[in-house]
Amino acid sequence: MVLELSMIAGVVLLALPALALGIGGLRRRTGHFSNDVGADRASLVLLVSIRALTLLLVFALSTAVLVSAIGALVRDLEMPRLVSVFFVLDLLLAVLVLLTFGRRDRRRVRRRATPAGR
Repeated sequence: MVLELSMIAGVVLLALPALALGIGGLRRRTGHFSNDVGADRASLVLLVSIRALTLLLVFALSTAVLVSAIGALVRDLEMPRLVSVFFVLDLLLAVLVLLTFGRRDRRRVRRRATPAGR
């Protein structure tokens, strides 16, 4: 019972917010890109497709873990061991999303309007 509750809490507190933040940062580009338009477009398509595949995998794993854990709680059954592997993989992918394209951009500090404060 404790294992199922911790899995549900882990998915709800880490994987689902990572999924929401990852969808927001799916097309965000940071870093240096080449001046060639074709190369830039190809790299953007590859980047967005890998990010979308990662988000799809996080969604599928989160759904499988939540359905299995809630079903095991309701029916009072033992969960298969593969669900714990899915849970760990889901958390690792959620952390990957949060650390790469799921984080919000830092806002730049605005300078004061008058230089008198300096």
